[in-house]
Amino acid sequence: MNDKCAAGTGRFLEVMARAMEINIEQFAPIFIKTNDKVNITSTCTVFAESEIVSLIGQGIDKNKIIKGLIYSIADKITSMVERVGLDEPVCMTGGVAKNLGVVKALEENLGIKIIIPDEPQITGALGAAYLAQNLH
Repeated sequence: MNDKCAAGTGRFLEVMARAMEINIEQFAPIFIKTNDKVNITSTCTVFAESEIVSLIGQGIDKNKIIKGLIYSIADKITSMVERVGLDEPVCMTGGVAKNLGVVKALEENLGIKIIIPDEPQITGALGAAYLAQNLH
């Protein structure tokens, strides 16, 4: 996810889903059907959770919060990509690639189509196995 935090976006999304008492699988459909978003300023999981609880306490629509959360992830990744550059084609791996909301937000931010493997959550393990096999 980023260069300063060991927590990945998957864990970030899990914590936020728990804070909002929503199943994480609902995030993508909510993202797609919701037009407006609330800006989430914290990318740290602990601070973002506190921000979410505060927004809920203010009566802010959870759908707008979810859309804002997904864009906060996409915006963070986009800023990192802008620093290092982008070569197409782009493939997204990891469990978060199964969240269509995050993928769509990234595609929008980057202006590209992102390729998603059939089982993106296991590509790292497959790569490690391939490398290990070729060490002999």
